Amino acid sequence: MHLSNQAIGAIMMALQKSLMDQSDIVPVFKEFVFKESGAGLVVENPPTVEFKNKAEEEEEQTDAEV
Repeated sequence: MHLSNQAIGAIMMALQKSLMDQSDIVPVFKEFVFKESGAGLVVENPPTVEFKNKAEEEEEQTDAEV
């Protein structure tokens, strides 16, 4: 058994999310649901990473300062 490119991408997204949120990556890995496919193991519930645009970041900083 081996990891598919999709599963490796899911691991990399989990790592990125963990770094961005400064959080522990272990709970994300524990939630992964793997399924066998012709390409190898795939993650059925990969993590999502949301990016904010500059205006949203500035608005959050302004709200935090008030």
